Amino acid sequence: MQKEAILLNGGYCNSLTEYSRFVTREVQIGDTPMGAHHPIRIQSMTTTDTMDTIATVEQTIRMVESGCEYVRITAPSIKEAENLANIKKELRFRGYNVPLVADIHFTPNAAEVAARLIEKVRVNPGNYADKKKFENIDYTDGAYQAELERIYQKFAPLVKVCKEYGTAMRIGTNHGSLSDRIMSRYGDTPHGMVESAMEFIRMCEDLNFYNLVISMKASNTQVMVQAYRLLVETMMKEGMNYPLHLGVTEAGDGEDGRIKSAVGIGTLLADGLGDTIRVSLTEDPEFEAPVAKALAKRFERKSGSPKSEVRSEEAISFQPSNLSTFQSFYNPFQYKRRNTVEIENFGGHQFPRVIINLEKENLKDPAILNGVGFKYSALLDKYNLTDQACDMVYLGDQLPSFSFPGGLKQLYNYSTWLGLTDQQNCHPLFDIADFLNAEVKDERLNFVKVKAEDLQVAQLQSWHNAVLVLTTEKENAMQTIRLAFIQLLEAGIKIPVIIERNFGDINLEDFQLYSSTDFGGLLLDGFGDGIWVNVYNIPLETINSTSFGILQATRTRISKTEYISCPSCGRTLFDLQETTQAIRARTSHLKGVKIGIMGCIVNGPGEMADADYGYVGAGVDKITLYRGQEVVKKNVKTADAIEELIGIIREDGNWIERE
Repeated sequence: MQKEAILLNGGYCNSLTEYSRFVTREVQIGDTPMGAHHPIRIQSMTTTDTMDTIATVEQTIRMVESGCEYVRITAPSIKEAENLANIKKELRFRGYNVPLVADIHFTPNAAEVAARLIEKVRVNPGNYADKKKFENIDYTDGAYQAELERIYQKFAPLVKVCKEYGTAMRIGTNHGSLSDRIMSRYGDTPHGMVESAMEFIRMCEDLNFYNLVISMKASNTQVMVQAYRLLVETMMKEGMNYPLHLGVTEAGDGEDGRIKSAVGIGTLLADGLGDTIRVSLTEDPEFEAPVAKALAKRFERKSGSPKSEVRSEEAISFQPSNLSTFQSFYNPFQYKRRNTVEIENFGGHQFPRVIINLEKENLKDPAILNGVGFKYSALLDKYNLTDQACDMVYLGDQLPSFSFPGGLKQLYNYSTWLGLTDQQNCHPLFDIADFLNAEVKDERLNFVKVKAEDLQVAQLQSWHNAVLVLTTEKENAMQTIRLAFIQLLEAGIKIPVIIERNFGDINLEDFQLYSSTDFGGLLLDGFGDGIWVNVYNIPLETINSTSFGILQATRTRISKTEYISCPSCGRTLFDLQETTQAIRARTSHLKGVKIGIMGCIVNGPGEMADADYGYVGAGVDKITLYRGQEVVKKNVKTADAIEELIGIIREDGNWIERE
């Protein structure tokens, strides 16, 4: 099969300002093809021992019934690869025809066995015939090319098996497991991730093998999004359009895992990228597919007629300018926060602020503020602030009957603000017409709400002491607001901007996923000096925690401990869910500390690339503890490992006692 012709014109997506799915080539995986105009496919990975055939089959069935269309199974050695045949046979006997994917690390011979038995193999370029010993090597061009030729000789037999048996392949780059060769030449960067994959893609094409799917996974959502975008741009320049598997590695569990996954995956889906997705949660794998399905469903509803979205010269033109024109203002491949003036504590070098809507709440009881991070003590008549205390509350036209804490700003509709006898810490919200015509304004801080689709930058040129609130009623909210930010950049306007989103009546999971996608995509682009969520059937505490969770997941404001926790698989050497919860129970008060919790060495020091501390399974009842990338203690008994981990944190002066 020859390479499909595609039109190239730079950029990484069809449009930055409206939803349009980027059409890739079709890849056949069993009876379930992906890419092209097929739906976004859902997948997950088993956590059972691959040698336990029945347990793996039964878990796979639960995964399929929860929505999985592909199931990945670890094959760390030849014996596990061979047992995939028994698993497949039992699944087919029970009436399940789901394509199986062998997950391969370090073992080319296991990959070659698996490729003869099942529908797809996943290889990691960082450890397939390559090495990671954290060595920095000064390669000459000749020495580097010699290493590539050595890898080619090791990799070519697998490609030939896949061609012979009609087996698909995922080339899955992970940020944390880049080889020493790639790290030495390109560094720990999205560029390095892309080159790691491209080297293997070029080898496949040299062997006339095109049944490929590509992934660029990272736990850091900024790195993950930049790498996928750069990959697409790089592939397009070389005449490629392979389908993408999207995922955020080690996203964690519960609310944090869902938010972090949605920030990374949802941002790329909004760009029109992604043909299959896996949400990696530290939970049983059957809980992953429903989250992935909810994300995919939102964008499939927007897709319209797929045939109208084929990449063309018309589809690639941007408004108000094309990508190459405004890259001097905005670079989607590198995080840079939009430069703004600082007004009070908004914009400039201030971290993004959180505004919570209280206009429909009971403002007769100070306990209402408990849900937004201000814990009221009636006995002492005072407030205690948590690390997730919001920065401002919107009260609309309501007047509270109790005193607010001094550190909490209040936002009122302009007409109500005008009538306040005490305007200390209180600020007005205008619409654009009232602001332009108002004779009385706050001398310090004003907020002006404008629909992004109605923005006229000429009206903003002479504003002082004003923060813009961008909102939209458009379905494609992220793209609509992104266009407004691009207009602000091109006009050189440095007014701080709060992003507002209205979700109306929505269930909890969709709220977390949709808000994380819409806010997260903009924050990852460096846009936004604060976020304001309006939703009326979700508890205040959840709205507040979700807001801070989005900022944490985008690395734009850190308010709590971060856990880089792998989702478990057949290689895991301890109960990952139980251990994660136990570590969280002891350390969740360590604001800003990042702790990696990895089930085995494959997901070990590399995968938790930017963690401060690591807890990694090294064998049965054996844990290795890390400080960054450095091993501190080996073969610690599981019963002692958490206490030993805390001891290392204490030694570094990063431990504080819980209040």
